[in-house]
Amino acid sequence: MTILATGDVRVPTAPAGRGAGPLLRAWRERRRISQLELALRADSSARHISFIETGRSRPSEEMLLRLAEHLEVPVRERNALLLAAGYAPRYPETPLDDPALGALREGLERLIRGYEPYPALVVDAVYDVVTANRGVAMLLEGVPEELLVPPLNAMRLTLHPEGLAPRIRNLREWRGHLLAQMERQIALHRSPALRELYEEVAGYPLPEAAAGAVREEEAGEAPYFALPMRIEHEGQVLSFVSSISTFNTPMDVTVAELAIETFLPADPATVKYLHSMMP
Repeated sequence: MTILATGDVRVPTAPAGRGAGPLLRAWRERRRISQLELALRADSSARHISFIETGRSRPSEEMLLRLAEHLEVPVRERNALLLAAGYAPRYPETPLDDPALGALREGLERLIRGYEPYPALVVDAVYDVVTANRGVAMLLEGVPEELLVPPLNAMRLTLHPEGLAPRIRNLREWRGHLLAQMERQIALHRSPALRELYEEVAGYPLPEAAAGAVREEEAGEAPYFALPMRIEHEGQVLSFVSSISTFNTPMDVTVAELAIETFLPADPATVKYLHSMMP
């Protein structure tokens, strides 16, 4: 199962406001770091940080990138900071279908295929599915075709009342986990598209049948080591815990916004079932 989300290259534009100072101050306040603490981390002075934020001093490109690194500013927003300060963007945004990313695409495909029969997929910054393996395709069996039109969106597929939601036995808990995950990302990334997606999926109704019936039938089971997603497939309840990986020190906006999510079987019954379905 391979789905490539290409899209158009988004060229960053200089945000409203005078210079990079207001943007830098907003990121510092979002991280709840004082000017003095940031200055110590960046080997500068609180006075210099103050001058940058108020526009009295124009930071060098090197200083701006150093401050952005210590503030954990996302790569896309580092380009916006550079533009606001009058510098050229440092990080390209290469379309995923560009030949330059051929090795990356091949590596991702090999990685998630090697994870079979367990589900694994790659998503972008707004949870659109870039590629997925046969384990994911198996879980999506029976989902209406209108929800499977590319680009597939992992959050929409999971929480939509006609998607996987009715099959998830602990939907209330899993839904809460996913929405909290999106809230953390919205706080980190200034993304109107992610905010719009959050408002959409958070507004989906919660099926009554999935609102807690699992607790009685599972009472007495051993506790899981992490919150599982318990999902039904052809009468068998499967349990997974998920793990998300990203690239270290990415130098491209597209690569920085990719995430690999793998689903680890949480009990022996799930392992046995998946191996029987995909020998």
